[in-house]
Amino acid sequence: MFFLLCYGGVNLSCFLLDLLDAPSWRPRWKFHHWSFSLAGALLCLVIMFLISWTFTITSLVLASLIYYYVSIRGKAGDWGDGFKSAYFQLALRSLRSLGGNQVHPKNWYPIPLIFCKPWGILPPDVPCHPKLADFANCMRKKGRGMSIFVSILEGNYRDKAEEARQASRLLTKYIDYKNCEGVSEVIIAKNISQGFRGIVQTMGLANLKPNIVCMRYPEIWREGSANNIPDSFVSIINDCAIANKAVVIVKGLDEWPNEYQKQYGTIDLYWIVRDGGLMLLLSQLLRARDSFENCKIQVFCIAEEDMEAEELKADVKKFLYDLRMQAEVIVVTMKSWEAHRQDSEAEMAVREDAMDAFSKSRKRIAAHAEYLRSSNVHKNVQYNEQQVDKFLYTTLKLNNIILRYSRMAAVVLVSLPPPPPQHPSYFYMEYVDLLVDGIPRLLMVRGYTRDVITIFT
Repeated sequence: MFFLLCYGGVNLSCFLLDLLDAPSWRPRWKFHHWSFSLAGALLCLVIMFLISWTFTITSLVLASLIYYYVSIRGKAGDWGDGFKSAYFQLALRSLRSLGGNQVHPKNWYPIPLIFCKPWGILPPDVPCHPKLADFANCMRKKGRGMSIFVSILEGNYRDKAEEARQASRLLTKYIDYKNCEGVSEVIIAKNISQGFRGIVQTMGLANLKPNIVCMRYPEIWREGSANNIPDSFVSIINDCAIANKAVVIVKGLDEWPNEYQKQYGTIDLYWIVRDGGLMLLLSQLLRARDSFENCKIQVFCIAEEDMEAEELKADVKKFLYDLRMQAEVIVVTMKSWEAHRQDSEAEMAVREDAMDAFSKSRKRIAAHAEYLRSSNVHKNVQYNEQQVDKFLYTTLKLNNIILRYSRMAAVVLVSLPPPPPQHPSYFYMEYVDLLVDGIPRLLMVRGYTRDVITIFT
């Protein structure tokens, strides 16, 4: 019985290799055809059932269990089975059928590019932040999807090629340990900005390219050893905008829950700019995870004082109803910068510690602008105090609103402001730092020019 089973398996392997035109398949008999192997496999199966159908079923079950055990436990060796060729051909056909055109929002899947060690704040033997894979799993619905974990080594390719291979193997072990569906890539570049620019252009194939870049917020950017972080941070955001990729920046990654830590409260969305519905989609993906399934979604719309708040609230409710998304809509009014300048008492309405942070940020920006002017590299830097105050005021007011309404939220999602043109990267880091100050767990989201959700799903 087992002899016939082995002989049938050999015929089945020959059938697959011949049918799939594997380059390594070179039979000695020049008259061989795949139909002969298929006929041999079927003949073996028929003879097995003619001998005894009970022993045949028992043999097939045992053979299946052995194959499953070898495929799970025998990762150290590759036996070169014919099914690998079938998977390869199926993947090629699927990739060609996807084509290079844009995917319809009904078929859009997040393919996150996880930036593992962008700021060099982890030990050399730690390939990725322990909670970053937990966050990547939150972007998959019921385990469907793929993540690409990327790390960049600074240096020369010839000198660090072996180190990159070891880092890639370590990162792969980390992905397997965290049960995350993904692949690892480690590249070598002169610096973080050049390495990421190469990644964002070449990573992926056709419609299987990553569409969301996820990374940790650089909370250490003020330290003396992190002088290049502001330039790298702004460069990455601008490169993502040019490559039409979304950006998700995680603040408070150390407190991010795993799948066993239940969260209660709300998932608060501060919807400020059009992002193609990415923020709404991320909130739904978070709720699909066991850790956030008990949370409710609140959508905060920021409006100026002279806008029709009730009309805006009704429009957003109608939009969410058409999308079949359940969320509470809250409209919050915020005084514009022009109105703030005309109102002399507006500054007194802001809490004292917030105004202290505002004054300190303004002083640091002024000091940095003076430093850039005194240096030989940035002599032509333009420091517009009124524009700086406008950006600082806007981020400060938004931070006050978030702390007022979402202090106890499980997670807060807010639109990531784009880097203002002609502003040095240090200025932008001050704006963002003032926005995220005091918020324990925050996702800053920047979508792109296309929609990822539709009412016609």
